[in-house]
Amino acid sequence: MIKNIIQIFFLSLMLSACSSKNKKNDATQRDFQFEPVKGIRYEEVKRRFSNGLSFNEQGFMQKPSWIIEVVSEDTMSAWSPQKQRMQNFYLQYDHGNVYNFAEEFFKVKHISKDSLVFQRIQVDGRVIADDIRSDVNMTFYAQHYIKNKLKTTAEILQHPTKADTAYIEKRVAEVNRTDTTAFAATEPVQFLPKSKIVKVKKFSSADKLTKRTSAYDYIFPRYRIEIERAYKDFAYECLAVVDYTGNIKILSVNGVLPETAEGKKKMMQGVADIYIRNLFDVAPGTTLGIPHNSEITVMIVGKAIKKP
Repeated sequence: MIKNIIQIFFLSLMLSACSSKNKKNDATQRDFQFEPVKGIRYEEVKRRFSNGLSFNEQGFMQKPSWIIEVVSEDTMSAWSPQKQRMQNFYLQYDHGNVYNFAEEFFKVKHISKDSLVFQRIQVDGRVIADDIRSDVNMTFYAQHYIKNKLKTTAEILQHPTKADTAYIEKRVAEVNRTDTTAFAATEPVQFLPKSKIVKVKKFSSADKLTKRTSAYDYIFPRYRIEIERAYKDFAYECLAVVDYTGNIKILSVNGVLPETAEGKKKMMQGVADIYIRNLFDVAPGTTLGIPHNSEITVMIVGKAIKKP
């Protein structure tokens, strides 16, 4: 009798232990395991939207840049450009095939010794954003696969495709038809001073706290232009399109009363046509080396000559 009770007790313990196994605490229960690819260094060779392109309609370009290596089932090492070395991050399983490391969320889609495919996803309040921020597929190839099988380099594989070029050429033709349409240039507008009475500064919009990556610097380029010896003192922030020839079209002036908006817009268009056009060489924004209309925000500050 006692023997039967003991057997039942241990059987219940075993069943309890088996039932407690789940994907959270047991990697063998998951769809993918990282242990088989431990110690293999991978380089990201392409980053694409679900349509297979590196660009979206707004001009945002997916740039492959990650280098990673699995250290263990719960540790991922990634190359840090700032520290110029590989840095370990906790590889946290979340749910489904979603993992988190290096402050980013990824959905694992493929794992092999030659390649990895992750879908980068945006998570807001534990909810996966159902928009373009989660429409990013990252493909990694093992360094040995790139060198020995493909006989090339990661840098060459990272180049935009013919499909990317065709898409950008199409978008350029669309936006360059008018002076009010544009898309973001991966190489933003440049203001090159021709006189000592003007100066320009381009601001960075990147902000780690708000998860603004360096891409914001070309998607939403911001400038400050100062003009000495202007006809009067003024300071206005303007939204403008710089066309493919370098001409500036003021779209609006920010922070002014509605009843004065049109007048201020005309005034700042005059400043752009007279001062900026003559005192700067304006290089239009380009993508894949092709000049096109792009939108900028610019604070234009005029300083009048002070009378003695």
